[in-house]
Amino acid sequence: MIDALAFAADKHRRQRRKDAEASPYINHPIALARVLSAEAGITDAKVLAAAVLHDTLEDTETTYDELKERFSRSIAAVVREVTDDKTLPKAERKRLQIEHAADISRSARLIKLADKICNLRDMAFNAPPDWPLQRRREYFDWAKAVVDRMRGTSKKLERAFDEAYEARP
Repeated sequence: MIDALAFAADKHRRQRRKDAEASPYINHPIALARVLSAEAGITDAKVLAAAVLHDTLEDTETTYDELKERFSRSIAAVVREVTDDKTLPKAERKRLQIEHAADISRSARLIKLADKICNLRDMAFNAPPDWPLQRRREYFDWAKAVVDRMRGTSKKLERAFDEAYEARP
């Protein structure tokens, strides 16, 4: 887990979040691990490591083989499950997230739930300043469509998501 955190911190070192403060990107993967461990009671080190690494394939130059060699095939596979194909148009990526949400592994669903929780919390209380209200509302509704396809995965995470959704702007 600590190695995954150090790896993710290095890979995301030059990235910032889209919030008004341009927070360090690594805060997001750390928040996912905290939601999983503190709010859902997840103790599986592989799930927590994959959560910390969840955006490395999508948003950095990291490769699947690099994750597999450094961590394990199982961790790399979970990270790949939650990774969007950035060669596709954004609308298609979003549609595929909804479509595939029910078919991914339990570990990937846990991470995706935590990701949506963290993103909604950020969107509700620290949204990107250039996102108009309509765009934020559309994000909330899209995230709910993804999560609704994963219901039955974790009551604690689903309750946390529903609470975050209630803060919909």
